Amino acid sequence: MTAHLRAEGLACSVGQRTVVRDVDLDIRPGETIGIVGPNGCGKSTLLRVLAGLRAPSAGHVLVGGVRLHRLGARRRAREVALVGQEQDLPSDLLAREVVELGLTPYRAPWNGTGPRERAAVAAALAAVELADLADRPVDQLSGGERRRVLLARGLAQQTPLLLLDEPTNHLDVRHQLHLMRLVRRLDRTVVLALHDLTLAATTCDRVLVLHEGRGLPLAPPCEALRPGVVGAVFGVDATPIRHPVTGDTHLLIAPLTPEHTP
Repeated sequence: MTAHLRAEGLACSVGQRTVVRDVDLDIRPGETIGIVGPNGCGKSTLLRVLAGLRAPSAGHVLVGGVRLHRLGARRRAREVALVGQEQDLPSDLLAREVVELGLTPYRAPWNGTGPRERAAVAAALAAVELADLADRPVDQLSGGERRRVLLARGLAQQTPLLLLDEPTNHLDVRHQLHLMRLVRRLDRTVVLALHDLTLAATTCDRVLVLHEGRGLPLAPPCEALRPGVVGAVFGVDATPIRHPVTGDTHLLIAPLTPEHTP
């Protein structure tokens, strides 16, 4: 259930504008990789290219050694699941019915939902702590609950590669931490676009920083998010602090002072 993901000489465009170029990735099976960068730097566009939903303007993406953009839609949906930032959900669907959509790549259009499928849906909802809301219409869910339903749909899709675009949006602090712990426990290769640099530092094996239209080399968080890089890319001061209980390294963020301005 894990995938080897590679991107070579990747460039991603929106219309005639290239937003990200020169991205090279070699992501080992089972790694959790973070993508960070300022607003508008191309994180979501890059994820859509890595998911096969948008063609690259240069380079290629390989999953398990196979060029992703040469696969048909059903085969691709068995290899990669993308949970986007904002997705409209039909208001008349129940939460469990949304999660069932993740099973679409594996069943014929005329097949109903059997015991195995119902068990997979129940497990996905339980993983995101929404088992008790399975029969609630999505238009009666909060923004955070809808976000977790979408994540459950991605889990139910059971792909070796899972891509998450700002998965902690709309979640309270407890559910943010629960989600990141869940991501670490998944037997999958996971790539997340994140705004929160501390979550990236404490959750990800390696981090890709997007800066001025290019991807910096993929590196462990202590290197990718060192103070000089954070100052140059985000315009803030980042001081690494070790948590006294967990031992994780957190980043204390503050405005740049004149003497620390890159």
